[in-house]
Amino acid sequence: MTTAEKALQRSGVGTVTGTPDEVRKKLDHLAVDQVIALTLQHSNKALAHVLLDAVAGLAALIPSIIERRHEAKYRSIIEAIVPDVPMPQHKLIEARMTAEARKGVLETGEWMTAAEVAEMAGFSASNPSAQPNKWKKDGQIFAVRHHGVDYFPGYAFGPSTDYRPAKDLARVLVVFRGKKDDWGLAYWFASVNSFLGGKRPQDLLISEPDRVVAAAEDEVAGVLHG
Repeated sequence: MTTAEKALQRSGVGTVTGTPDEVRKKLDHLAVDQVIALTLQHSNKALAHVLLDAVAGLAALIPSIIERRHEAKYRSIIEAIVPDVPMPQHKLIEARMTAEARKGVLETGEWMTAAEVAEMAGFSASNPSAQPNKWKKDGQIFAVRHHGVDYFPGYAFGPSTDYRPAKDLARVLVVFRGKKDDWGLAYWFASVNSFLGGKRPQDLLISEPDRVVAAAEDEVAGVLHG
């Protein structure tokens, strides 16, 4: 079995090269329905074989590409035919409440980008987000994501911490680990807390960190036993 016959049997696409007479003789031995000819003028066997390999490689990919395009077209037709399903009313209300809650947190809190945190702390301007992101990865701080940007809580930094994350914030994050996501943490820190005498955890994080940690533990205990 020739190389062209093996390729034809394997992928349904075979290639042959040579002079017109040589190609005619080779085609006589191939059981094919269609033939595509690529003619070369003032060429040589080496170039012909290079083009042959390129065409053979592309030809093997074409059926799968066509199949994927057919599948994509099929799905787009279905999507065009099926009418849009309106969102349930309770989901709309939930989304509106979430949006309002996030807006309130961002407006009442002091939130900073990684670059702003790095500038405040005096880090290198060449890669300003490196250190804040490392703090986040190490569990020393958290950040909320808004419009594709991470915002860090400014109340976690201050002159007394040398503009590094308040060391006790990590203790709070450990208490809430697996129980609150980043936005949940932001809501908690920004809300008045009865355990703290009606004050917000973010207002006491640096000045009275033990009370904030205790409030976090009380929050978790209440959820577990409530």
